[in-house]
Amino acid sequence: MKSLIHRSLFVLLAGLVFAAAGCDRNALTGSRLTQENFDKVVVGMEKPQVETILGTPTTIETTDMLLFKKTTWRYEEGDKFALVNFKNEEVEGKESNLRR
Repeated sequence: MKSLIHRSLFVLLAGLVFAAAGCDRNALTGSRLTQENFDKVVVGMEKPQVETILGTPTTIETTDMLLFKKTTWRYEEGDKFALVNFKNEEVEGKESNLRR
């Protein structure tokens, strides 16, 4: 009986590890703020696509210019950060310190 419980727990744990790896999250912290995910964000991408990749931003700052809206999404985790700049609803540029 104990052997069956141990095998079941092992299978459950292995399944959780593979599920977490499939979500493009840091295996230790569960964070989506990784260099791999940041590299997936490209110019022209729309906000919902970015949110699917990086998750909900830590802060959002929007400036309404006369002809367009400029929005900056900031992601922070400890000393790591990433900024994604949008012109209207599309990525215009990005920067981070994730490669350090």
